[in-house]
Amino acid sequence: MTKTLLISSSLTKAEKYELLLPQLRSLTEVETDTTANFANIAAALKETFNWWWVGFYLVKNNELVLGPFQGPIACTRIRFGKGVCGTAWKERKSLLVSDVHAFPGHIACSSSSVSEIVVPIINNKGDVAGVLDVDSERYNVLDETDIRFLEKICSICGKLM
Repeated sequence: MTKTLLISSSLTKAEKYELLLPQLRSLTEVETDTTANFANIAAALKETFNWWWVGFYLVKNNELVLGPFQGPIACTRIRFGKGVCGTAWKERKSLLVSDVHAFPGHIACSSSSVSEIVVPIINNKGDVAGVLDVDSERYNVLDETDIRFLEKICSICGKLM
């Protein structure tokens, strides 16, 4: 089991993801607890990319409830179709929002967040069971490369639920 991430800061974003993916698989393949796995995934992403906030919201009683995360305190509940997270859940698709202030209905858990990616987590039944949420306090940091690899990570997450 991986206990230390082995990723050089001198690599490109795609190269970092390529090294991170097998380490996340190794990290989660022996642990059966979803909370433990998601906590380590959030920590690995935060450590690798130094994002401002990264974490999970999980579907419980028809709303998204804050799960494991890394970063400052966050909103604890998000309704279906509300904000970037609720919209990604409703539309069952990844959303890249370059400027959250321009997103209709954005939920401002913090004014420091200016860009965001949300990726739905589809479980083995085909249901959206949660979302992975990444926030940055800088513009032009999050992009299509992140979406492509975060969708692969969320595929791993879906199998854990």
